[in-house]
Amino acid sequence: MLIATPLQDQLDAQLENRLRVLIAGAGVAGITLAALLRKQGLHPVLIERMPRMEHPGYMLALMPTVDPALNDLGVHDEYLARSAPLARYSFRSHRGRTLRTDDLGAMLQIHGDYQGIDRGALIEVLTSGGCPVSFDTTLTAIDHEVWFNSGERATFDLVVAADGIHSRTRDLLDVGEVATLDTGWAGWVTWSDALGDDPALGEELWGDGFFLGAYPVKDRLDIFLGGPVDELGIGPAAFAARVRDAAPEIGARLRSALDAVTADPEPYLWPLTDVRAERWVDADRHTVLLGDAASGFLPTAGIGAGMAMESAWMLGRMLAHADRTNLAALLTEWERVQKPRVESAQSNSRMLAKLMFRRGRVIAWLREAAMRLMTVRSVLGPIIRLVADQPDPDEVAKRVLSGR
Repeated sequence: MLIATPLQDQLDAQLENRLRVLIAGAGVAGITLAALLRKQGLHPVLIERMPRMEHPGYMLALMPTVDPALNDLGVHDEYLARSAPLARYSFRSHRGRTLRTDDLGAMLQIHGDYQGIDRGALIEVLTSGGCPVSFDTTLTAIDHEVWFNSGERATFDLVVAADGIHSRTRDLLDVGEVATLDTGWAGWVTWSDALGDDPALGEELWGDGFFLGAYPVKDRLDIFLGGPVDELGIGPAAFAARVRDAAPEIGARLRSALDAVTADPEPYLWPLTDVRAERWVDADRHTVLLGDAASGFLPTAGIGAGMAMESAWMLGRMLAHADRTNLAALLTEWERVQKPRVESAQSNSRMLAKLMFRRGRVIAWLREAAMRLMTVRSVLGPIIRLVADQPDPDEVAKRVLSGR
């Protein structure tokens, strides 16, 4: 679990460490890196701007890219126990009729597990060994020293900005252009207990001006109901009623999903935007962007959290080879190897967004005709190749240090 810890206590704990690391942001990426470094005997200082851990409730679809990190932390079995398999995927027409169902398990099982887990459960799994964090703490300046909002200051060998898509720490760093893609869509997220006859089935309905998805996690479904931002002002209940009228063939499971959105007094509203930083690493200042602070994903391909965890795992394993003399070279190589992988997955998510969010009845028919011919394997092909070609961080680090 996350353990609220005074900042000075964390600073004192790392005084004798071979590397003094500061991680800003106690999200999935920051916690993964912190836990991996603690396994190495380091005491990274982890800070979080929120006064307490209040995570929005939504699910994460995690491909096998996360398995090495979970195995290194010794929590893979706990992860499987707290999550649910995403074994099949169904695509529905804009009227709600099922057009095709694909076997995701067969597609990915050679590489590892494809699971759905809610974000809170994942954080609990990652911190099962205990993870100190200083809440209500941010950075105000990064120079030769790091200044905190509390007035304290300290010196670090590495500062990692892992504080999300709207990172405040990123604003203190020289990372070049930070480009944002705004789809103009958003969606409400809530939960349903109506698992139906196939609890390992994920379903999506790409409508004309709306999107409805249901995804399995442990013992329940994560529901996403989205549409153009300028049309969501009518509220979730009215928008759900509009979807019922437009898609009368959705079946009992998705009708229950819409009921769950209507019944939730405060469903979480997720703006569908992403972000891409020009540079991740400032080797001279020993600063790094990690996770959503570097490349924040649209949820359309279900790969963002997995790539954030992979990036944290790559960085953590490479830092096992680091000291204060070779750190800059290792950081530079980490960015050279990992950034193209992440941006390739992000581009796939952007491509799917263009397909999903286009409006018009004719476009809906054309999209459905294409989906009858395309398979999930063809749509997610670039991501499956990323899963299959995951680099070895130890080999990458050794190559740098040997001068090869």
